[in-house]
Amino acid sequence: MTGEDTKHLPLEDLHSAAGARFGAFAGWSMPLTYPAGVMKEHLHTREHAGLFDISHMKLFEVGGPGAAALLNRACPLDAGALEIAQSKYTFFLNEAAGVIDDLIVTRLGDSRFMVVANAGNAAEDERHLRALAADFDAKVEPLDRVFLAIQGPDAWAALSRAGIETGSLLFMHGVEPRQNWFMSRSGYTGEDGFEIGLPEADARDLVGKLLQDERVQWIGLAARDSLRLEAGLCLHGQDLTPEIDPASGGLMWAIPKELRASGHFIGADALRSILERGPSQKRVGLKPDGRQPVRAGAALVDADGNAAGHVTSGGFGPSTGHPVAMGYVDNALAKPGNRLFADVRGTRIPIDVTSLPFTPHRYRKG
Repeated sequence: MTGEDTKHLPLEDLHSAAGARFGAFAGWSMPLTYPAGVMKEHLHTREHAGLFDISHMKLFEVGGPGAAALLNRACPLDAGALEIAQSKYTFFLNEAAGVIDDLIVTRLGDSRFMVVANAGNAAEDERHLRALAADFDAKVEPLDRVFLAIQGPDAWAALSRAGIETGSLLFMHGVEPRQNWFMSRSGYTGEDGFEIGLPEADARDLVGKLLQDERVQWIGLAARDSLRLEAGLCLHGQDLTPEIDPASGGLMWAIPKELRASGHFIGADALRSILERGPSQKRVGLKPDGRQPVRAGAALVDADGNAAGHVTSGGFGPSTGHPVAMGYVDNALAKPGNRLFADVRGTRIPIDVTSLPFTPHRYRKG
């Protein structure tokens, strides 16, 4: 992608003024770090509240009499069973049950849903959904919104001070608190947190109020990555790809049991046959020995040097105080406590299979 094609965040001037260092991600120029640096940004989010500009992600409104039926075809989801304001983590799958994208779908009304898609796949997701919508009485409308996330134990209090009450909104729910606003309570850090999609003028006003609170700091993409990795959460394009199915990804909890048996979503038959024979590999947590992080792409071998899998995400965990990684290993080797070895530039680093997450989730569920 050339420089001219790079997309820019609507609030880029605010990030520049805050001293952000930018880098390319999924076709966007994104703030990677701010002057505090990735370690402090990460820990500040765990201890207080981190503010993330996630406007590279895309919000779609899906509406019309056939909206639920369209989503049930596109995803392994029973959209009609969602309560109003309930959110559900789900996927677009291809015919081979590979993950085209992972998404969050929220029911806004009887026949209105909000779909939040990843940046790298937004254009493909829109094409995919529009093509499917041709067979249903439903409309797919991409929304032009600034999208912000505020994450961490002080997130609710900082929003309250900024005039936005969150008390009645529980984890994995989403509402429209004002016209053209969408607010959900979920997150990509393992902490309690909120995402707010809103018009640019409102976003500038909200950011100004939030940053007056010393508990709130801008957090860049680098700390977003280390936070989600400690929380054992997948990054599409690394831990999930069109070649990986939800069973191998350890994500079958997101698909209701009755749909596994009888759903008519795209990829249903392929997923059923994978479940019948059992996936050949499994996503696991990986803890390298010592202090050297093991990065995405590193090959994994067993004690005899036989291929065992590969690392899909890796780095240093500021909250855990040691390197953390995730990857796919052969099913027979996927048990926590198994020792494997990662090949890092010709050096074999011992690495233990471990359960996820590395840091406990602290969502507000009740």
